[in-house]
Amino acid sequence: MKKTVLILIMAMLANVLTAYANVGDIDSLPNKKAKKEKPKKEKSEIRTGWTFGILPSVGYDADKGFQYGVLSNVYDFGDGSAYPDYIHSLYFEAAYTTKRSGLFRFAYDSKYLIPKHRLNIDVSYLPDALCDFYGYNGYQSVYNGGWARKKSDDYVSRAFYKSQRDLFRFVTDINGNIGGDWYWNAGVGVLGYNIAPVNIDMINKGKKPENMLPDVDGLYDKYVKWGILSPAEANGGWHPFVHGGISFDNRDRQQNTKKGMNAEFFLTYYAGFGEDKEANSLIFNASFRHFVPVYKDIITFAYRLATQLDVAGDAPFYLNNYYNNIFIQRVLYEGLGGGNTNRGILRNRISAKSYAFANVEFRFQICKFDIGKEHFFIGLNPFVDMGLILQPYRLDRNTILDNIEQNDPDFDPANLSDYIVFDDSKNVYRPHFSGGIGLKLMMNDNFVLSVDWAAPFDKRDNDGMANIYVKVGYMF
Repeated sequence: MKKTVLILIMAMLANVLTAYANVGDIDSLPNKKAKKEKPKKEKSEIRTGWTFGILPSVGYDADKGFQYGVLSNVYDFGDGSAYPDYIHSLYFEAAYTTKRSGLFRFAYDSKYLIPKHRLNIDVSYLPDALCDFYGYNGYQSVYNGGWARKKSDDYVSRAFYKSQRDLFRFVTDINGNIGGDWYWNAGVGVLGYNIAPVNIDMINKGKKPENMLPDVDGLYDKYVKWGILSPAEANGGWHPFVHGGISFDNRDRQQNTKKGMNAEFFLTYYAGFGEDKEANSLIFNASFRHFVPVYKDIITFAYRLATQLDVAGDAPFYLNNYYNNIFIQRVLYEGLGGGNTNRGILRNRISAKSYAFANVEFRFQICKFDIGKEHFFIGLNPFVDMGLILQPYRLDRNTILDNIEQNDPDFDPANLSDYIVFDDSKNVYRPHFSGGIGLKLMMNDNFVLSVDWAAPFDKRDNDGMANIYVKVGYMF
């Protein structure tokens, strides 16, 4: 496996270098007059006009498997006077993974389409036939990795900790300056979830008998039978939303930040249709990112502190797992666990009503080089991540036992301790730690190919195993 991942990473690097070394320039018509002004930077360091490339969307995520598809990121740098900022960015991607997770996305970002405002539009469809589901409240839910490993003596099913989840997302965000480095932020959108047990027949289609999944209840099925998941939230729903807040941003640049701070404080109101009409909820988010130059532009200390609080209403579990963002940079942020919040920890391992997390890393610039007109650098990032539950779900033993007696008579109540820990309430609030190192390839201070290796500090978060993530962009 490690050898295969290494070969995959090398192939991705080669694809990026080849594709971007051969793209051409197109004059930026709205900025032709500005070309008479001399840029402050050396001409050789500035990227002008349009740059684009079509690349294989190849990646690897320990939670989702190998990814294959196609992507294109188109930038307009205008006359270069705003470089490394871009005038327009258009991103297209269509991909699928070996663990049956899909990605179909269009994203647009600009600080210049509406003068003095930033506009971001995201339209995504994200089907996931094997979405991770590990129960509620982190360590209060027991994770037995052997139940999902075929070679284990305790094997139950590879899909035991999975459910089916299809997500449609449309979001439009805009911000404007209040004064100085302070900004107002507002956005509207809709999230559409379709959630169900794993479709065993679909997964088994075309497989040899020895590779087929057994038709047994997974943890998601048990949570439904035991009444932990209500009938309404168990199937998903449609949730239009509005959000708004304020932010502070004095970073020197959006990507490959060397110095500055970025803080966001905003509220999101979710509504529901039909059976989900009682799922109205108000969620508060706060984040603080700080970038401290340690040595010139070669070493940067960076960290992020963030929290998401369910302050009013009764949000369904999948909305609590969705980490809200203003100006979406990555495909999907889920809290907590996985390559976008707590690397090395299983995706959605820490599921709760409210939580906080932190990411701390050093960013080392190892070398710089040019290919044609494109500017590249390679970096290394050692890091430590942490996740913490602030408000857990309430799990009542007696209520669960009553539901087992009525809805799951074949289950032995004496085995409930193999799934949920009731006797140690401190388990819920114990922090989850992980650490690792990342490899970055950046082009023109905007396009970043990221490879992260991470492992949890506690084997209960991933059976002591390490994970590898190959993605586009810094995590924060």
